[in-house]
Amino acid sequence: MQPYEERLTAPRSWWFVSVLVGIAAGLIALPFGTLALLGGLVAGTALAAVLTSAYGSVRIRVVAGFLVAGDAKIPLTALGPAEPLDAAGARAWRTHKADPRAFMVLRSYIPTALRVEVTDPEDPTPYVYVSTRNPQALAKALGTVTAA
Repeated sequence: MQPYEERLTAPRSWWFVSVLVGIAAGLIALPFGTLALLGGLVAGTALAAVLTSAYGSVRIRVVAGFLVAGDAKIPLTALGPAEPLDAAGARAWRTHKADPRAFMVLRSYIPTALRVEVTDPEDPTPYVYVSTRNPQALAKALGTVTAA
């Protein structure tokens, strides 16, 4: 098992939208004066940036015998074969092939992913789907790879 760490961050367009939200908040406050305009601009941009950062970034790690993806900490002993997914495969597994019981760390702005079967008989989760920019490296860190 090799250690692995990745941080998925929001795309640049989301940060641009955060600035636009701030401008809109400033314009809404404009009738109350220039100071209100500046306050709305700063507060709106800051709030939108915090929300973008909170949702848009997630950490994926393989450490101490666990796969840590977002808030989940899954023991590697409960995981089976891993399947690296290219953009088309990842899209299929997050749409028409998706199982509602699956655990997904899904970020649609990341085109590739890794699907790992859950082998724990007491766990009803059939697989774990993790959006990642480097599915081969994550699969290698988990120590199990199947042919795609």
